[in-house]
Amino acid sequence: MASHEEMSRSFGSAAAAYEAGRPEYPAAAVEWMLEPVRSGGRPRVADVGAGTGKLTRALVATGAEVVAIEPDAVMLERLREASPGVPTAIGTGESLPLPDAELDAVVFGQAWHWVDEPAASAEAGRVLRSGGVLGLVWNIRDESVEWVAEMSRIMHGSNAEMMLAQGGPQVAAPFDTLESRSWAWPRAMTRAQLSDMVASRSYVITADTDERARIDRELVALFDRIGAVDDAVIDLPYVTTAFRARRP
Repeated sequence: MASHEEMSRSFGSAAAAYEAGRPEYPAAAVEWMLEPVRSGGRPRVADVGAGTGKLTRALVATGAEVVAIEPDAVMLERLREASPGVPTAIGTGESLPLPDAELDAVVFGQAWHWVDEPAASAEAGRVLRSGGVLGLVWNIRDESVEWVAEMSRIMHGSNAEMMLAQGGPQVAAPFDTLESRSWAWPRAMTRAQLSDMVASRSYVITADTDERARIDRELVALFDRIGAVDDAVIDLPYVTTAFRARRP
């Protein structure tokens, strides 16, 4: 099994599947994370671990001024293609290429579970102005639905899913209490999109040949059984959970 570090840096090799298979973020969740800094006009926001720009696009749609920070150059190139005009930079949650106290919000979509929490908290605190927001958000499949739970067992639980099941994210100084809210919603998906979603997961990307063959074989049987065949559309239920904390 690949290490945590290997998994965290694996996504560039599946950038196309990531863009096609991963869900967008509900506008309500994005607005909620930014709500504390909306009164001052157009907030300045860093999307950290931006990937192919799923959260970046949702932030731009709110009217925010956004810079996208991502450690993987291949993922960042996909983001530039999809979101021309958005400033971008190579960087990590622990080392942001940004000045002190410049931003109103720093947000992480599907990314905080990869960081060193004390180091990333300190770095977010450095670039945020007083009263700024640290926002964390995840789209997680609703495993209370039987076939979704079976799919998760086949393709293995992710680091994010395990973290949320164990009590959720942790933050460190200068942040204290995290507020949270959740939104349940369905995503209509074809078999091809379901397959891309699976192919974009770090465990699957880094799996050895035998394990990948097992995953593919068992998913074929599951997708056939639930009617995800050809261009048929299946609703995949999601729960989006967002967290926010203010910089003192």
